[in-house]
Amino acid sequence: MIHDSPKNTTASLISPDIDHHQVSANKPVKLGIMASGNGSNFEVIAQAIADGKINAQIQVLIYNNPEAKAATRADKWGVKAVLLNHRDCKSREKFDGKVAETLKQYDVEFVIMAGWMRLVTQVLIDAFPNRMINIHPSLLPSFKGVRAVEQALAAGVKITGCSVHFVSLEVDSGEILMQAAVPVLPDDTSETLHARIQVQEHRILPMAIALLS
Repeated sequence: MIHDSPKNTTASLISPDIDHHQVSANKPVKLGIMASGNGSNFEVIAQAIADGKINAQIQVLIYNNPEAKAATRADKWGVKAVLLNHRDCKSREKFDGKVAETLKQYDVEFVIMAGWMRLVTQVLIDAFPNRMINIHPSLLPSFKGVRAVEQALAAGVKITGCSVHFVSLEVDSGEILMQAAVPVLPDDTSETLHARIQVQEHRILPMAIALLS
């Protein structure tokens, strides 16, 4: 465990059995990023690549919310942003089929769900088996699913955090790649706690991707 400060404590957990998918050390891994909102994790990944911390390149950003600011961030970095609105599809499976088709169109090798607010189906998982990771704002297996920060506050826990994990059909249940712990302060609100968790998300997501690149 690495102690940064009383208010910002980080613990990283790396599985020794992770398959690095045999990506060449000299060849950047081709990433597809999926986001539904602000896109701050997208920007952190792009900056880490620019700084040489990740041997990767972003092929495409897929976003499902027309109002998502992630598209603006992608444009800033010169990354193609593709809107796939889930409301245009009659089923989750049809939507995931379109997502998979688009990712493959852009020659994506590895998928990063960075604030993707949609449940995935077996259609997408089968298209990228063991090649999809997600960032979740809790110390899994605690507080799976939506409103994880609010769940932590309601439970009265003293420590929560964030997890990077492989995507599986069961929500937030795939193998954990890396975690960071964040203390819950007595006066925390969902906004203040989420802000501190997000600092750690921005720290460990690029680190986790680096393990796979």
